[in-house]
Amino acid sequence: MPIIFHEETGQFHLFNKDVSYVMELKEQFLVHAYWGERIRSFTQSDTYPKKDRSSFSPNPYRTNDATFSLDNVLQEFPGFDSGDYREPAFEMTYSDGTKATQFQYASHTIYSGKKRLDGLPATYVMEDDEAETLEITLADNIRGIHATLSYTIYRDRSAITKSVQYQNMSEHTIQLNRALSSCVDFDDAAFDLLQLPGAWAREKQIVKTPLAMGIHVLDSKRGASSTHQQPFIALLRKNTTEHHGDVYGFHFVYSGNFTIRTEVDTFSQTRVLVGMNSHNFGWQLEPNAIFQTPEVVLVYAKNGLNDMSHTFHSLYTERLARGEHKLQERPVLINNWESTYFQFDEQKLLHLADGAKALGAELFVLDDGWFEARNDDTTSLGDWVADCKKLPSGLANLSSQIHERGLKFGLWFEPEMISEQSQLFQAHPDWHIHVNGYPTSLGRNQLVLDFSRQEVRTEIVRQMTEILDAVPIDYIKWDMNRNMTEIGSRDLTPQQQMELPHRYMLGLYEVIDYLTERYPHILFENCSGGGGRFDPGMAYYMPQSWASDNTDAIERIKIQYGTSLIFPPVMICAQLSEIPNHQVGRITPLQTRANVAMSANFGIMLDLNKESQETLDAVQQDITWYKKHRQLIQFGRFSRLISPYESNFASWSFTASNQEESLVFFFKILGAASEPFLRLQLRDLNPEYMYAIGDTTYSGEELMKFGLYLNPDMSGDFQSKVLHLKRLVTKM
Repeated sequence: MPIIFHEETGQFHLFNKDVSYVMELKEQFLVHAYWGERIRSFTQSDTYPKKDRSSFSPNPYRTNDATFSLDNVLQEFPGFDSGDYREPAFEMTYSDGTKATQFQYASHTIYSGKKRLDGLPATYVMEDDEAETLEITLADNIRGIHATLSYTIYRDRSAITKSVQYQNMSEHTIQLNRALSSCVDFDDAAFDLLQLPGAWAREKQIVKTPLAMGIHVLDSKRGASSTHQQPFIALLRKNTTEHHGDVYGFHFVYSGNFTIRTEVDTFSQTRVLVGMNSHNFGWQLEPNAIFQTPEVVLVYAKNGLNDMSHTFHSLYTERLARGEHKLQERPVLINNWESTYFQFDEQKLLHLADGAKALGAELFVLDDGWFEARNDDTTSLGDWVADCKKLPSGLANLSSQIHERGLKFGLWFEPEMISEQSQLFQAHPDWHIHVNGYPTSLGRNQLVLDFSRQEVRTEIVRQMTEILDAVPIDYIKWDMNRNMTEIGSRDLTPQQQMELPHRYMLGLYEVIDYLTERYPHILFENCSGGGGRFDPGMAYYMPQSWASDNTDAIERIKIQYGTSLIFPPVMICAQLSEIPNHQVGRITPLQTRANVAMSANFGIMLDLNKESQETLDAVQQDITWYKKHRQLIQFGRFSRLISPYESNFASWSFTASNQEESLVFFFKILGAASEPFLRLQLRDLNPEYMYAIGDTTYSGEELMKFGLYLNPDMSGDFQSKVLHLKRLVTKM
């Protein structure tokens, strides 16, 4: 049984075969005791030492114990203005203008399974026996506010999810100023903090720093999770590597503004808070109303970062992504964007499709520029009607001709945006996010539609369904290329204006949920100028994401390596593009470009008319090879072997669940004179199996403990190779 409540000690113990999470009631406050490797029997009670540590640390008014202070005890749900001066998980303003809140235990419920979060993405279960859930209700009866803390532990995964539901039980409106989803307190600070910051075309870069005293804040105030920060951190014990050491991972299942606040206090205790950003946030909680926070996924791993990643990968593939595509092989696509940009017509597209079919591509994607008067990025967003000049026979005819060639047909949309030069803007100039009477900034020559408004959502859904009901479409690339500014909505009261960013996200989720349910056969791909909103919230609705607009293979090695910390390869899309690369101008060998792109969901973005026959033949061979190994790459066990952040090399592998087959990708970044030899130790093999690599046979034990020298025959910059390991029937 994964959740036990010991009534005599007031202790909650969540556990499975890998992990334990322990809380206990102390003076009716919910305090944190332990999170880490499984403890079979947690018998201690009152685990936190009792000591009056400071006269400046007040004691709760409901107790007479000078040795107990909220200022230093480890807590599950710390508040504001009641004796804890550290960062709070919540903050509220009451009708009298004050904020003091002190939640205490009221009740709890334990049940099998996991409830859905109303209107929000979240992990789920297929059968109730996959997980157990603990709901703990805390109450401040003086203020008339309840908070229900939800904890779900999976039976077979080292993952726990947390969220909070607030309910106003009073007769007055309560303003939520901060409503975070999770707090975890540690009794020490001997950690390194790992994060995934970035920028457009340089997403999810790995940065690791020692945890220092004070407050470290990662956040987004952009109205989206953003390219600049991923809503993720991991705390690593010192000297943790990819394969060794304790890791505590936190990932927020939300696509809007977020905050992750890590505080080390004066006693070298660490607090990690995760949730919606309180910047530009306020929620009017009316009497009897409920506010539900998004979910946080917590993963503990005792064997390093790869161990953490394996948990995230399986959880997100199997119990975050939804729909018929989540476990299906993804098609090899060709996208016309870098080949044509806005300058195309029907014949050019069909010619490109013919060339792609000859190479073995399976899906043709028509990117930006297909709708009315869209000849550059200054016009037409919001007018989702095919351009009759570029496509005189219409989208349905183009789709039909693509399908006749044996290809699937995909289409690009940016439904959340509007151009000032558009019919929709002329008809509804107040439908975008703006402050009345105040100038609105432009980003990429476009404005953000106010998806908090029902009439806006209804119109965009009407336009999209009109196309999707009439045109056979197999794939949609959903883009979003602009963050919020001048945040205001015509339909919200002055007291509600700070609700807009979250109301926008709820509206967006509603639209995407409707469309993906109405068109279950369409493969939706999430995009936001690349990775600008590549987060688990979007992964719930769309099972794959365009990882970056940067298609340079060498830049992509780092981007895809960082992304793989939390997302599996089947959720990551990559494409083989032209040289010189359109983003950085680099000239990289074709095979290296292909090997990087084939390490994810593979596609091509080439002007086939400009490529030599030699190049086309090579691309055809790569597509054939990828299809042969696609199941292993997309759904095998992925492990990182060498980090490009720490070396001139990079490597990763894909291994079958039965350990009978593995692919090892190896990259050398820059050439060097008199270079030392590098011995690569493989992972995930069966030590008792014999494996063939070409004509040579090795034991799994030898490959994992000794390894292989891979760089002696690699000269020059930007080199790569792929090893295919197949198990031989003969054992040692």
